Amino acid sequence: MAYQLLDWMTREHPSLQLDHDAVLFGAATHDIGKAVHVTELSGPGSAHEPAGRDLLLARGIAPELARFAATHAEWTRPDNGLEDLLVSVADKIWKGKRVQELEDLVVARLATASGRTAWEEFLAFDDLLTTIGDDAERRLAFQATYPARRAR
Repeated sequence: MAYQLLDWMTREHPSLQLDHDAVLFGAATHDIGKAVHVTELSGPGSAHEPAGRDLLLARGIAPELARFAATHAEWTRPDNGLEDLLVSVADKIWKGKRVQELEDLVVARLATASGRTAWEEFLAFDDLLTTIGDDAERRLAFQATYPARRAR
């Protein structure tokens, strides 16, 4: 999902400065704290977020990369960059979930960067997310064939 978002951003906003590697790293590791809080693999919870950041930091990952484990559910933080927001969107759209507040934050950033209206940015971003989200059922069904098991 993050790759698809970045690919779209590159095509639609070629002058936008984004750290692609950071977004891909963040998307790949944002839930790593669930290795510590295994009940959150298939159930609700947010204990995995700071635990994931701490786990990455303890293994020498730079704070600017480890942050995604903690920020992927805190998209309203004023210090979040577009990279943080994209990791959050990728996390949500993977399962077909749409979060208007989060998407509005991305749209506002895009409108500011492009000079286009928020409405124009919304329409384009909405089309992308609809396309990506359309395949969520298949992804979730595939994931369900590999249920999380507790270590013995």
